[in-house]
Amino acid sequence: MSQVELIASLKKSIVDCDEESAKRHAEKILKLRIDPLTAIREAISPAARIVGERFERGEFYLADILLAAEAMKSATSILLTGVSERVKTDLESKKLGKVVVATVSGDIHDIGKNIVATMFSVSDFTVHDLGRDRPSMEIINRALETGADIIALSALMTTSMPSQKEVIDLLTAMGIRNRFAVIVGGGPTTKEWADQIGADAWAKDASGAVRVAQDIAKGRRR
Repeated sequence: MSQVELIASLKKSIVDCDEESAKRHAEKILKLRIDPLTAIREAISPAARIVGERFERGEFYLADILLAAEAMKSATSILLTGVSERVKTDLESKKLGKVVVATVSGDIHDIGKNIVATMFSVSDFTVHDLGRDRPSMEIINRALETGADIIALSALMTTSMPSQKEVIDLLTAMGIRNRFAVIVGGGPTTKEWADQIGADAWAKDASGAVRVAQDIAKGRRR
């Protein structure tokens, strides 16, 4: 199998949500001494775009995108074993940004948050997913530790919405509000709510969250 065929097969494996096939092709690419960065650029990145587009069009569902993301992560992990630490750092610096994602304190729902985190991941963001029912200070501390650009907060109950405001209020009280763009979302939230609590943006769904984050990333790079 030629280099072009192997890279095309790796791309197809990810789009087909086939993690084992993606891993096999990634391993073959390393074995044949094909440039791992070429494979990432010509297979992983375009496959991620296709997955995101299919989800946005309703052609992919939650299970599909989670499987595709796992295939992408596994293949990327294998390919990165073939590059130096300097190159890995360079690759990380070229991503759109770093995002801390969490369902806020008092809320145990995480399906929507998981979709958002996965969509960020396949859209060229570095994602730090803290999970559900996370205390506000834990979210802030992780954002500081990771040098995040964006904090994305999910609330699926009206009773947990105040926790989104709490994160923003704490950032303001700590004098670090301007370090992060804060995106809020979740079933009961609205743009009016986001404006009221001083969030930078509101997203109706996962695709909307990605578009907002991409706009924020572009604005910060100008």
